[in-house]
Amino acid sequence: MTKKINVADLPEFDMAEHLDSDQAIAEYLTIVMEENDPSELTAALGTIARARGMAEVARASGLTREALYKALRPNSQPRFDTIARVCTALGVKLVAQVATA
Repeated sequence: MTKKINVADLPEFDMAEHLDSDQAIAEYLTIVMEENDPSELTAALGTIARARGMAEVARASGLTREALYKALRPNSQPRFDTIARVCTALGVKLVAQVATA
């Protein structure tokens, strides 16, 4: 007989726990960008920032920690210069490529 698992007893998945290398971060960000959803990109940058440490990313980007949390919260619409500063602080860059049909 198989034991039933209660969904409420399962641990909550946190992507930040799995972003333990530059390669993992780049792959995650690439997958998110393929979805072409600005709110998902913002959320992904927030997840990556949590994986790296919000205080460290805030310091490297020149933003306050509070401003970083606010800019990367769900459904926020940060300015592009904020996204660019966060990407630079995270050591990643956004790359344009030809879209395929």
